[in-house]
Amino acid sequence: MCEFKIIDMEKDNQLEEEIVILSYSKNNKLQLIDILGDSKELQSALIYDVNTLDQTCKVFQHPIINPFLKLIKSINNKNLDPIKIKEFHSILDSLVQEKLEK
Repeated sequence: MCEFKIIDMEKDNQLEEEIVILSYSKNNKLQLIDILGDSKELQSALIYDVNTLDQTCKVFQHPIINPFLKLIKSINNKNLDPIKIKEFHSILDSLVQEKLEK
């Protein structure tokens, strides 16, 4: 059985270990379940790299990931609501504004 160490890609630190199941919940949070069945959720993360040789999984975390996944799911399910696009656009605008203020 593969048991993964979960590494935060940006900070290069280990978040969890002995993880055997990685999946996304219905609310787009990354679920990490260890060998004892204990679960932890990452609020807004993507699986970036999985390496079975050294049993690591690198994840990338950013607040925009969860809203992006919601948008992609709605596109894929063919039930895209223009309001969801506007909400995501607003998030992008906020990021641009943050950069301009720095």
